[in-house]
Amino acid sequence: MDEREARRALVETCRMLYDRGLTVSAGGNMSVRTADGVLITPSGRNKGLLSPDDLVKVSMDGTVVSGGRPSIETGFHLALYRSNPGTNAVIHCHPLNCIAITVRGERLRCNLTPEGALLLGRVAEVPYVTPGTQELVDAVAEHADAKAMLMVRHGALTQGATLEEAFDRMEELEFQARLQMLCGDAEDLPDAELSRLGVLRWRC
Repeated sequence: MDEREARRALVETCRMLYDRGLTVSAGGNMSVRTADGVLITPSGRNKGLLSPDDLVKVSMDGTVVSGGRPSIETGFHLALYRSNPGTNAVIHCHPLNCIAITVRGERLRCNLTPEGALLLGRVAEVPYVTPGTQELVDAVAEHADAKAMLMVRHGALTQGATLEEAFDRMEELEFQARLQMLCGDAEDLPDAELSRLGVLRWRC
């Protein structure tokens, strides 16, 4: 998509994330790849109130091309784009149940339902690292092959070929975290069923 359409789509996605309670106030950061760089949300702004002109454009080396001050987490967005040519959108939010799972010291289980297994696949866990640091960029980059990650005491991260795909993964991630909080002792789907679902994991 062209830059104008990318700006509109990213702002709409931010608003949906905010309306769904997947991010609150100024928390989180979202980006989309363009033909000549990346559009990312500005630092310290409410994600439900952004306009297309508020987005910051950066080059793949992190140089600000236009706009104001990009998110302090721009580094790990760029690391994922560099590692994955097929990734065109990255979403980082602070969903309540995702964070609660990590505060409890649990790992997310995504095989309780077929949707979790299909859409999320392997959910990586990024240990707690101070936000906005190179150490966090490096920690995320270690799991660049994972389409969904939980960041201990920090939030969640998803990537996708499109903004819609990254959004769907974030919504499913929080749904699975909520489900685990409600019935975490339940058994996963049987291995035989997971094997059957495995051949359909074209989105993971």
